[in-house]
Amino acid sequence: MALVSGPGRAGGATSDQELHTQKHITYITKLDTVRASFQSYFEAFIDYELEYWLTEHLRLNGVYWGLTALHLLGAPEALPRQSTIDFVLSCQKENGGFGAAPGHDAHMLYTVSAVQILVTVDALDELEAKGKGAQNGKGGIQKVGSFIASLQNEEGCFMGDEWGETDTRFLYGALNALSLLRLMDLVDVPKAVSYVQSCENLDGAYGVTPGAESHAGQVFTCIGALSIAGRLDLINKDRLGAWLSERQVDKGGFNGRPEKLPDSCYAWWVGSSLAMIDRLHWIDGQKLAGFVLQCQDPNAGGFADRPGNMVDVYHTHFGLAGLSLLKFEGLEEIDPV
Repeated sequence: MALVSGPGRAGGATSDQELHTQKHITYITKLDTVRASFQSYFEAFIDYELEYWLTEHLRLNGVYWGLTALHLLGAPEALPRQSTIDFVLSCQKENGGFGAAPGHDAHMLYTVSAVQILVTVDALDELEAKGKGAQNGKGGIQKVGSFIASLQNEEGCFMGDEWGETDTRFLYGALNALSLLRLMDLVDVPKAVSYVQSCENLDGAYGVTPGAESHAGQVFTCIGALSIAGRLDLINKDRLGAWLSERQVDKGGFNGRPEKLPDSCYAWWVGSSLAMIDRLHWIDGQKLAGFVLQCQDPNAGGFADRPGNMVDVYHTHFGLAGLSLLKFEGLEEIDPV
């Protein structure tokens, strides 16, 4: 799936509180065929061609965002299942991990997306039988788990790849994927939990590493990891809930940290964190939904980061996920973890 963002722009009409479901389904399904449709966008040909190749490093993530968005919209069959599985497996490397696209190096983030996609389309059996490391139709799942486990360091955190960068995103992703594969026993979960605790700041929120600035995206990864590990008891929920609630600005949307502009994707990052600690009712859900709906393109489909900007599949996925948390009518329910 391409991550080409055009041609639509978010409408920004404050009176539009309708979710344009079919427009969004059409927008997502067209992303994968945009290169074949360049003639209809002739004036923007160069920009689309360039963007298609510049976003190759996010291709597998893009499939996950689009697929999940379609499931939320009640159209899981809109992307062909077998083609999706074949593409995911084509991204796997000999070490068991997955790259962003065929020929790319394996990385934790893409491996997590691959596992999530295969679980979503109920295809772990194909990973087991056809994945790297499988012999006589078995072993493909274990190979993926071994790759993930090999990236846990002595501190309990996880590296993104063999080059050693650490980040709580990778820690959350590792626990997420391993829990889906039922292979949590391959890693030291208590050590991972201790590392998450070391990333907590005085404001109750979390940073990317110990001592780093609090950020809503990192709060999600840390709270999500603790939830998977069954250790939400370690969180000061009122203090963290207060910090998260303060992310809602006058326009209704959330920002990721103080003094920043609101962004539709934080409807998910902040909203899911609040849901996991049972504090989602602390914010104005109606105003949040209103902001997110202003970020959609009512004509061509898709969501942007904020009203008036270009739409893309990333914000389409997370905007819809945020609305689902609010139990917006017409969307399937999403798990905040």
